[in-house]
Amino acid sequence: MKKLSFLVSLTNGDNDYQQEQAAAAEKTGRRLGVDVQIVHANNDAVTQSQQLLHFIQGSAAARPDAIMLEPAGGTGFPQVARAAAAADIGWVVLNHDADYLSKLRLSCHVPVFSISADHEEVGKIQGMQFAALLPQGGSVLYLEGPANSSAAQQRAAGMNRAKPANIQVKTLRANWTEQSAYHSVSSWLRLRTSQQTRIDLVGAQDDSMAVGARKAFAEIAEGERTRWLKIPFTGCDGLPKTGQAWVRSGVLAATIYIRPNTDLALEMLTEAIRTGSQPVERKLLAAESIPSLEDLTRRTAKTDPGRLHHSAGV
Repeated sequence: MKKLSFLVSLTNGDNDYQQEQAAAAEKTGRRLGVDVQIVHANNDAVTQSQQLLHFIQGSAAARPDAIMLEPAGGTGFPQVARAAAAADIGWVVLNHDADYLSKLRLSCHVPVFSISADHEEVGKIQGMQFAALLPQGGSVLYLEGPANSSAAQQRAAGMNRAKPANIQVKTLRANWTEQSAYHSVSSWLRLRTSQQTRIDLVGAQDDSMAVGARKAFAEIAEGERTRWLKIPFTGCDGLPKTGQAWVRSGVLAATIYIRPNTDLALEMLTEAIRTGSQPVERKLLAAESIPSLEDLTRRTAKTDPGRLHHSAGV
C-alpha cells in the first residue's frame, strides 16, 4: 500500500500552540507510518492560499493525500477546498468554522471535515475566571485575536455572555503572538487615555499574548510597573511547557487548556482513507480551566481583596 502523505498548514511558527500543533502532527505521523509536511503562513491569508494551491496544482505524484489547515484569516478558503477535492485531496479545517463543508462532502470522494476547540466554551470559561478573580467586579483589559478570526469572535462572545455585569471590558487587538500583544499594549500605554483607565485584570485569548502584555507593562516607570504587575493576568491554550508552567510560576493567574488537535485529525484522516469512510463532519473538543474554577475561587477568597480590586491606571 502506498505510504500516505499529509500537508499541515499552520498560521505561524511563533505561537506556542501552533508549535505544539506541528509537534503533535509530526509525532503522530511517525506513529501512524505516514509522511507529514508542515508549512507556516506567517499570519497571512494570501500566503497561505498560495502555499496550498502550490501543492494542489503540482504534479499528481507530489500531491498530498490530504491537507489539514488552520486558517490564517477570516475565511476557510472554500475555493481552495473545492480545488483540493477536485484533485482527490482530503481537506480538514482546524479550529475554524467552515460552513461550506456540508455541500463539499456531498460532491467528493475524499475525507472532508473539521475539528476544533469549542471556542465559545473557551470564552465562557474565561468569563467565569474573570468572575472568580474579581468577585467584587472591576475592569478587564482584554487582548483579543484578529477581528476576522472566527475563533477570536467566538471566544469574545462566550466571555461576554459569561462574565458578570459588574465587570467591564476594554479590548485591544493582537495577532496570536507575544510580539503582537507587546506592541498593542505598548501603543495603548502611550495614549493619554490609558493614564485614566482603571484596570483590575488583564485577560488574553492566548497565553503568549498575555506574556507579551506583561512585558509591555514591565517597561513602564518603576512605581507604576509594580502596580501593574500585581494585577492578575490570564490567557488561553494552557500547554504544559508554557501556559501551565506560567500558572505554576505565578506569571499567569489562570489559563484554559485547549488540546492540540492535529494528532486526532491525522488519526481520523488515516482511518478514513484506509477504510474508504467519511468521518463526522464537525468534531468539537472540550476545554478545561487551569486551575479549576473552584480552586480559583478559593484562592481568591484567601487573597487580600485590595490586591484584586484597585485602580491600576498609569
